[in-house]
Amino acid sequence: MARGLKPPRVASRCLLSLLMLESCWLLGCASQKPTILADSQLPLQEYAHSIRLDGDIILGGLFPVHARGERGVPCGELKKEKGIHRLEAMLFAIDLINKDPELLPNVTLGARILDTCSRDTYALEQSLTFVQALIERDGSDVRCANGDPPIFAKPDKVVGVIGASASSVSIMVANILRLFKIPQISYASTAPELSDNTRYDFFSRVVPPDSYQAQAMLDIVTAMGWNYVSTLASEGNYGESGVEAFVQISRDTGGVCIAQSLKVLREPKPGDFDKIVLRLLETPNARAVIMFANEDDIRRILDAAKRNNLTGHFLWVGSDSWGSKISPVVQQERVAEGAITILPKRASVDAFDRYFKSRSLSNNRRNVWFAEFWEENFVCKLGMHGKRPGSPKKCTGLEKVGRDSTYEQEGSAGTPVTFNENGDAPGRYDIFQYQINNQSVAEYKVIGHWTNQLHLNVDAMQWSTGDPSLPPSVCSLPCRTGERKKVVKGVPCCWHCERCEGYHFQASEFTCELCPYERRPNKNRTSCQAIPIIKLEWHSPWALLPVFISVLGIIATTFVIVTFVKYNDTPIVRASGREMSYVLLTGIFLCYIITFPMIAAPDVAVCSFRRIFLGLGMCFSYSALLTKTNRIHRIFEQGKKAVTAPRFISPASQLVITFSLISVQLLGVLVWFIADPPHTFVDYGEQRTQDPGNARGVLKCDISDLSLICSLGYSILLMVTCTVYAIKTRGVPETFNEAKPIGFTMYTTCIIWLAFIPIFFGTAQSAERMYIQTATLTVSLSLSASVSLGMLYMPKVYIIIFHPEQNVPKRKRSFKAIVTAATMTSKLSQLAAERPNGEVKTELCEGVEANVPPTKTTYVSYTNHAM
Repeated sequence: MARGLKPPRVASRCLLSLLMLESCWLLGCASQKPTILADSQLPLQEYAHSIRLDGDIILGGLFPVHARGERGVPCGELKKEKGIHRLEAMLFAIDLINKDPELLPNVTLGARILDTCSRDTYALEQSLTFVQALIERDGSDVRCANGDPPIFAKPDKVVGVIGASASSVSIMVANILRLFKIPQISYASTAPELSDNTRYDFFSRVVPPDSYQAQAMLDIVTAMGWNYVSTLASEGNYGESGVEAFVQISRDTGGVCIAQSLKVLREPKPGDFDKIVLRLLETPNARAVIMFANEDDIRRILDAAKRNNLTGHFLWVGSDSWGSKISPVVQQERVAEGAITILPKRASVDAFDRYFKSRSLSNNRRNVWFAEFWEENFVCKLGMHGKRPGSPKKCTGLEKVGRDSTYEQEGSAGTPVTFNENGDAPGRYDIFQYQINNQSVAEYKVIGHWTNQLHLNVDAMQWSTGDPSLPPSVCSLPCRTGERKKVVKGVPCCWHCERCEGYHFQASEFTCELCPYERRPNKNRTSCQAIPIIKLEWHSPWALLPVFISVLGIIATTFVIVTFVKYNDTPIVRASGREMSYVLLTGIFLCYIITFPMIAAPDVAVCSFRRIFLGLGMCFSYSALLTKTNRIHRIFEQGKKAVTAPRFISPASQLVITFSLISVQLLGVLVWFIADPPHTFVDYGEQRTQDPGNARGVLKCDISDLSLICSLGYSILLMVTCTVYAIKTRGVPETFNEAKPIGFTMYTTCIIWLAFIPIFFGTAQSAERMYIQTATLTVSLSLSASVSLGMLYMPKVYIIIFHPEQNVPKRKRSFKAIVTAATMTSKLSQLAAERPNGEVKTELCEGVEANVPPTKTTYVSYTNHAM
């Protein structure tokens, strides 16, 4: 035996059971005092395997003096603690009662104690002794050799039975005793089945049922953070009922899953325990093993784990059959280290310690198994007939318990004995852990207790690894923040961790939910947060270029307007059509100005300006240009038919026509304002990227692509119509009109807007949509304005400033002369395709010289002619 190891403490529960049983008898559970026969009246061999004490009242006793035998042998090796120690506790209790003159005056207790050999079938055979006195024997057909009727020796009448230890044994015996209404009180049977008062109405116990024990063990497992465990039971009522109670409670409460439920057969074969250990290893994450097994099976399981080099792997949780016993862990201290066990609360009885330590071969002859215990306890041999033939040491008889061998009692004294309506004692447990201290001394250390709820001192626990943290026994590790558990079907404690992807957040342990549209998951995906709102900033490169172009355009337009105002009465300004020029320049200025409200932070005022001026600048420009080109076209078309001027070509008429065209745009904007008042909104779809971290809400005005098309559509229609007229008037001489500059302006503008359309609408799905579309639109408007400004007005401003000598009044020409010149030019164009170069020119020039006097290049203003 390892140094410092202490044997399990001896039970004095038997004293409590005995007292309760005697109380039951005095209250009438047994009503007849039995007839006592002398020892000489019974054959001696009848008591060879039992203890018999004479008395007025005979109590039965069932103890597992021997372990279960192997290979057909009923009984095996001697069990010191669970057998001899508990048996002696009953004898000690009987002695105390018989010596007490007040407890049972004039009544002597006797006993008939049997060995169950830890086997239910064997115990059943033995327990028939208790009911023999109650069975009538029919001797009418039996005669002695001399013809006299036989005389039967009447057996002892047992009024109550103490025992048994194993639940399977108690159940088997209880089924017989209840037929004869013999009370039975167990000191160790804890199977929940025995709580059934309808089947076991004569059975009680001074220990709580396994349902309490199972609850206590489940509470321990839960407190340790273990949710994936295996169970191991010895075949029989105790083991199977205990595991069944544990499984049922764990299923009802949830949180703990059973990886495997294994069973040790009553008659295990060689190698069975190795197979069990290897089976447990098939679920390596289920390190915790809940054991409802008898002492022998526990020892052999630990031995198998040791043989298979699994020391430190399993986390044993033992029931009260393990408790604080030394026998299961002898020479297996390392593999048992860290085991957590429970045992009903107990207190030592000092008087029993003195009694048991004083027992010897000479003063304890009433215990027929004491000599065998002596050999086992002191590892010696008693003469030739000793039961340890291989022992080299011979017993002297002078050995002393507690001096020459280790001894420690198991007890539950000091607590009141009470039963509930099912005959069960209340649940009160001490919780132990088997620890090896720094001096390599192994011992059971109390780490808590359970009385309807768990009280566990986790800090007092220690493990073989030396790590103070609790070892795991879980199927799956906890998921990280932002991950949900996808539970494996049928095994709620096993799961796969799945990341909450996209815009989903971890709503609960098992679910991911989609954030509201305007929100995104936070960094650890435990909740949703508002998506940041952005707008086009002035410092952005997408804004700097349009603003730069716009500022240059505004400066240039302002310069042209100031120049025209300053030289308002000069020929060039007058020839350009002052009124229409100012309208056109206003439109060009508005095209540049619209850049600023398009980039400014959206609000109601900004959105209102965008609606008004987005198409208004182009409308001003192209209404004026359309009116000009239409006037030129009508003049020369009319000139081909007659010498009279067409109607509505005066400046006032031109202004009326122009503003009529502009009013259509303004009317459309007004209807838009009434039908859908301007407001802002946040577009969360434009920059809703796959990575929520990059998602942004874009603050916008409520101008959809369709609204934009409608707003610019009218201006584009004017632009296209103006281009058509520019094409029709392309043949008019340069000296008479602005048709060609207007034509070039319109051709270039069309190219700009044809490029705008695919760029603007082609980037609708881009994450940079807001920036690209805003920049494209504002730059297109600025370029359109720049083309008009550059081709129509810069040449005039150049002459006004740098060549003032050309800005002088010229001779007015009549409408007829203008039309004649235009007609000759038209004919020249027609003949050029029919005759060689030079011929046409000579012919036409001669005709012109005969009718028109030679002149210098002249800027002709159609407004100077009376039409």
